[in-house]
Amino acid sequence: MTDSDQKPPIAQRFRGFLPVVVDVETGGFNAKRDALLEIAAVTLDMDEQGYLSRRETFSRHVEPFPGANLDEESLRCTGIAPYHPFRMAKPEYEALETIFKPVRRAIKDGGCKRAILVGHNSFFDLSFLNAAVQRTGIKRNTFHPFSTFDTVSLAGLAYGQTVLARAVQAAGFEWNSEKAHSAVYDTERTADLFCAIFNRWNQYSGEKVALQSQAI
Repeated sequence: MTDSDQKPPIAQRFRGFLPVVVDVETGGFNAKRDALLEIAAVTLDMDEQGYLSRRETFSRHVEPFPGANLDEESLRCTGIAPYHPFRMAKPEYEALETIFKPVRRAIKDGGCKRAILVGHNSFFDLSFLNAAVQRTGIKRNTFHPFSTFDTVSLAGLAYGQTVLARAVQAAGFEWNSEKAHSAVYDTERTADLFCAIFNRWNQYSGEKVALQSQAI
């Protein structure tokens, strides 16, 4: 038995990277200037047949960093009141560590070497994550610094839909517009979408291999 045979299935599928679905809610579109206000992450499991499913969800409300810009239009869209005491928001460093610690544990459990961010318009989420890591001085970003899996492209390929709500519905899931723009809700729906696309491909590729084997 080789070392690769002893690794969990997910460690063998993505070159040692663990897909972790992330969504952020922000005070604008500029990662260096605008506030990070919410962050959520969903870890994934892979069974022995190679199918993905949601594992755990982690989230944190985030205090705007000192001097952060808060765009009124963005706040109206998300419905976030950044300084409301019931948000129980934490400073960026503490909020990120709340997310990174269980992700590091999932990386270890999965036999992987690093996380890779999965997101809908993933460059946006990763840019805010990277900017917050730089501001807080966290020495090692748990996530790959530039590579991602983007469900916009994947859903466009699989279902012909690029808007998250429509793609989620095309994948067979319900969409609640009243819960949208919550980091937890959007992350879990994005995770469902990613798993559905991946599992659809996994099923198709498995059937194709079986048909080819029968033809030989």
